[in-house]
Amino acid sequence: MSDLENKTMEETPKKRPYNLREKKEKNAAYRSLIRPELADELYDKILNIVVVQKKYKDPTYSAKELAKELKTNTRYLSAVVNSRFGMNYSCLLNEYRVKEAMHLLTDKRYADKNVEEISAMVGFANRQSFYAAFYKNIGETPNGYRKRHSESKK
Repeated sequence: MSDLENKTMEETPKKRPYNLREKKEKNAAYRSLIRPELADELYDKILNIVVVQKKYKDPTYSAKELAKELKTNTRYLSAVVNSRFGMNYSCLLNEYRVKEAMHLLTDKRYADKNVEEISAMVGFANRQSFYAAFYKNIGETPNGYRKRHSESKK
């Protein structure tokens, strides 16, 4: 191996694997434009609509629909969700969907339901998005989670 090849190999930084669970803090100019009082009010309304009314279970419920319901625009809604929840709209919905899926996966009343049925029950449009969101939030597959919890209950 020549000195040039050797030097090039040494200087090449190791590529770090993409970490799905790592939260990155982004500095965005729009965050300073959010009025805190209005953002707090919207935060409460978002929680009420998405969580209390369980709109997260509707796979077609979009940020556009939520913004319309809150009488604001999607850009402002997005800014509030990002600043108050520390994530984007779809991650917010997926977090609540995954929490409910965790409950259903370990509840004896739903033992006859397969993972795909549970995925649909909590609002995921397809199996792939469910698996990706579940793994991102929990660090294991839905089947792995269910199996581990059924074994621990025995």
